[in-house]
Amino acid sequence: MNLKKTKYIFKQAFKSIWRNRMMGLASVGSVMAVLIILGFILLIVLNINNLALVTKESFDEIAVYIDDDADIELIKQMDKDFRQIDGVLSVGFQTKDYALLKLKSDWGDDASLLDGLKENPLPNTYIVQLTDVENSDRVIKRLKQHDGVEEVRFYKDAVNSLISISDFIKRVGSGLIIILLLISIFIISNTIKITVLNRRKEIELMQYIGATNGYVRGPFMIEGVILGLLGSFAAIIILMMGYNYFIEYLAGRYVTLLSGLSGYIVGLDMILMDLTIIFLTIGIGIGILGSLISLKKFLSI
Repeated sequence: MNLKKTKYIFKQAFKSIWRNRMMGLASVGSVMAVLIILGFILLIVLNINNLALVTKESFDEIAVYIDDDADIELIKQMDKDFRQIDGVLSVGFQTKDYALLKLKSDWGDDASLLDGLKENPLPNTYIVQLTDVENSDRVIKRLKQHDGVEEVRFYKDAVNSLISISDFIKRVGSGLIIILLLISIFIISNTIKITVLNRRKEIELMQYIGATNGYVRGPFMIEGVILGLLGSFAAIIILMMGYNYFIEYLAGRYVTLLSGLSGYIVGLDMILMDLTIIFLTIGIGIGILGSLISLKKFLSI
């Protein structure tokens, strides 16, 4: 296609968008709404999945609290017996004094609240690392049966709950996205349909004098792509500004909480490029589909 034809196609596309700007605005808004909801769902799922992954990696360890009455010999025997349990990768001992120091370090500026303790309430603890989280139930059962064990703590249920929540959000979100995608395609197709009807006589004349199918379709296809791209860019800007504001809001009001969750929250820089590619692809796809539907129904070409 030569430069003159390309200019004509783009010129007609922009003219059509301006002529039907209110419908075009509705098309852009519908695409933007779909992608914002899609992005919102993706951000929730990504953060929950990341939280579940980090939690799973962090909690492949079982905390075995030792009874304060347990003597040195029994504590040493625990180390040997725990290592012999099938499914145990490693065993480490943590004194109650070290546990208290670690707790103060984790609390940061709030550690002074612990200075008033008359005695250390934390127990001596064995940290038992598993070869696989799936072995947890069997290993926990063996650990609880050992003399000198006061309590065994593991957080497998929390991980499973996070994964279940993530799956539920995916299913509900997928249904909403499909419905909104169909609505967007319908609105864009109607926008272009108006242009087709307004230019029907011109199109028939162009066909009569031998204009190719691509030459006739071109302006409408470009119009759909432009509407889809505008909706995509608007959605990217709004979603990223909103996500960045959310993180900054948490940082401003819940500094201690955010510092503890920093490893669990997906950073903006990690997802911006991927979301941009996804949004632009979907936006262009919606625009092209909307154009094809209108052309197929109203043009005999």
